[in-house]
Amino acid sequence: MEINPVFVESAIVFAIVGWVHMVLWNQHSWCSIALFIQAFYVQHKWDRLLKSGGAVFQFRPAANSGIVPASMVMPLLGLVLRLRCSESGNVYLERFSMVITITGMMLALFLSLIALGITRPVPTNTCVIAGMAASAILYMTKQTLTVSEVIEVLEVLLIFVYLSLIVLFLLPRCFTPGEALLIIGGISFIVNQLIKRSLNLTEVKGDPINYFLPVVVVGSLLLGVFFALLFCFMESETWVSSVFFHIMTAVLSLGILLPWLSLFIGRHPIMWLLDFVTFTDRRLSLLAYWVFLVVLATCVVLHQNYQRQSGSKKHQASTVVRKYFHLIVVATYVPGLIYDRHLLHVASVGCLAVFLFLEYVRYFRIRPLGQVLRQVLTLFLDERDSGPLILTHIYLLLGMSLPIWLFPGPCAPKGILPGAGGLIPYAGVLAVGVGDTVASVFGSTMGEIRWPGTKKTIEGTATSVFAQIIAVAIFLIFDTGINLNSSYSWIVGSITLVAMLEAYTFQIDNLLLPLYLFILLLL
Repeated sequence: MEINPVFVESAIVFAIVGWVHMVLWNQHSWCSIALFIQAFYVQHKWDRLLKSGGAVFQFRPAANSGIVPASMVMPLLGLVLRLRCSESGNVYLERFSMVITITGMMLALFLSLIALGITRPVPTNTCVIAGMAASAILYMTKQTLTVSEVIEVLEVLLIFVYLSLIVLFLLPRCFTPGEALLIIGGISFIVNQLIKRSLNLTEVKGDPINYFLPVVVVGSLLLGVFFALLFCFMESETWVSSVFFHIMTAVLSLGILLPWLSLFIGRHPIMWLLDFVTFTDRRLSLLAYWVFLVVLATCVVLHQNYQRQSGSKKHQASTVVRKYFHLIVVATYVPGLIYDRHLLHVASVGCLAVFLFLEYVRYFRIRPLGQVLRQVLTLFLDERDSGPLILTHIYLLLGMSLPIWLFPGPCAPKGILPGAGGLIPYAGVLAVGVGDTVASVFGSTMGEIRWPGTKKTIEGTATSVFAQIIAVAIFLIFDTGINLNSSYSWIVGSITLVAMLEAYTFQIDNLLLPLYLFILLLL
């Protein structure tokens, strides 16, 4: 009997949903279960649309829709954040976490309505189930959110609608529907929060480093949309267009984004950054170490391209070669997590800005580096880079950084969460840097027994779990701030569930796995 990997993926996600709600069962739990059931039915319909070519937009081929795993991320994230903030007595962030939960549910419902609207014939049973789930979520929204919070949810939904139309039209075959929900939904939420705080500067509070990411995301979005529309009417490869691109990038950065950021942090961002970086000698040492790793990664890329040109290697880098970068990223993040997480936060945001800028240069063929980047990076493409953008390295950066950016510092006593929560900043390192790397390398080189319905091997998954447990033990030795409080069984169970999800998911694992491990460790 052939096993459908999509059903197994959904079963693993349902196990995670059940595990979460066993710990924090509340009035939102029924809504989460209803959302999962309707997402499961809608995913079946959308997978059929993708196979028949009946979807409105061109999504990433050779992958299922991914509606189930993507739909549950934001609601579960909001629920577990609310639990932690409630325990710490932070009422403001507790209400904010409820907004995250309801927003995630509304975005998933909207995506489901799109799928049902373009399905022919209209699936009556799925429509009934989706209607029941929508009714439960709308009723819970009325009971738990204030009028201003409901308006905030609707604002995010409106931004999501317009961004989806723009991004999916300009970037065909780059995302699955589930990946689009996660990425565009997250960007929509960030854009709305930045606009909201810009209009209420008197209420701006918190650590200045938390404002770097929203400004970088919004600035990169504005830059990408502007030039994508502009270069529809003019050639982007000429020197005139390239000079215009660089001038407009400088104008946006120096004339809009830096003054915008200075409103939040109360100082000129460059001066603040210089004081921040030079605050201790340790920070300067970490920066020097990271520069060395950047040079090392560049040498790996150049060496692989030299091997390709000399004809001694095939035209695509192997799985083992691509995992070199995972190891380099682990070597980058672990010292930062142990010695200076604030510096790592700022550095990772800066790295995201650089990656996005270089991808724009490559995509638009901006001189003088555009064509060079195209030739250099094509060696490291895999089946997930089927659209006009190369996003694998950006997903790797996001997977490693999201647990750091999302870490609920204000909801943690003395900045440290007890038990498994102490490993939350390491969720990306464990799931992507260690787990995914070991599973791929050992699975492709020594694995023989495959999981039913997939190309992944049981040996790779087992080795992945074992490697992550060893990594946890190493973190305990070097990071004195971690105190597991006998929560070993929860940690092992969480790592195992996420490793199983890695074996069966067709979505971008670099993005999905750290988020689910983050949610489980936050309980």
